[in-house]
Amino acid sequence: MKSNRLQAITQGLLVCVIWASSFVLVKMGLAYLKPLTLAGLRYFTAFLLLLPLMARRGDRGGVTLPLHDPAPGHWGRLFIIGLCAYTIGNGTLFWGLQYLPATTGSFLLSLVPVPILFLGILCLREMPSAWQIVGLLISLAGGWLFFSPGLGAGEPLAVGVVGIGLLAFAVFGILGREVAKAQQVQTVALTAIPLGFGGGILLLLALVVEGLPDFSLAGLIIVLWLAAINTALAYMLYNHALRTLTALEMNVLLNLSPLGTALLAALLLHEQMAPVQILGIIIVILGVSAVQWGGRGTGETERI
Repeated sequence: MKSNRLQAITQGLLVCVIWASSFVLVKMGLAYLKPLTLAGLRYFTAFLLLLPLMARRGDRGGVTLPLHDPAPGHWGRLFIIGLCAYTIGNGTLFWGLQYLPATTGSFLLSLVPVPILFLGILCLREMPSAWQIVGLLISLAGGWLFFSPGLGAGEPLAVGVVGIGLLAFAVFGILGREVAKAQQVQTVALTAIPLGFGGGILLLLALVVEGLPDFSLAGLIIVLWLAAINTALAYMLYNHALRTLTALEMNVLLNLSPLGTALLAALLLHEQMAPVQILGIIIVILGVSAVQWGGRGTGETERI
């Protein structure tokens, strides 16, 4: 059980590193493609890249199972996961990144554990320990410090739109955890099918709202990298880690992403942060550590 938990935390940290670069790459991609088009192409391309893996057959417990055939009762949940995670969640995030710095976009996602905490209690009966609640409060305090310098022109509206996406991400985290715990949908299918639903809807919406895209070589390279590494690989690792970690633990762990985003954004986009914002990120990391430490001995009966 301890080795499984350590492996899941390692996978979560790797996802954190990969997704830290996503906001910088999206900001770069917005120079070539409109936001909904960029998001739709990213996620639907990732779905296409995963199709060959779905065509293979897996072996579990001596019984050969088709990876592309979830239990009938899970198709509706997979559709909702795709709608929340990609169409709504990432659609609003990509739109907001037109006006927000990459680090701010990454940091906003650190607020997802707030609704995750309450939805996890109500829907999954995953009760956080006292240390996990303290860690969450510390993380929120760091978030307050990060935003204390204020917002620039146009940023409040973008923050509000991204806030809608945060609620959708919370539902995605809860449903993804619920399906992963049941182990009736294998990791490839749990990753690919929502990508197909959510990415396909988002791409159709982009064609209606933004029209046909004007492709360039640089734009295509960014889309392919985001699809293959930051989406297909990262979400498979994410869904696999959710078989062991609780929804709250996984999402608070991802609070580490803003630190990586800040470093990459300063290097590649020349984004600068105030000292109080750097302090806010450090405090968030301390909160993440408290959540992980507090979860070691609690709720083991809820994990697989």
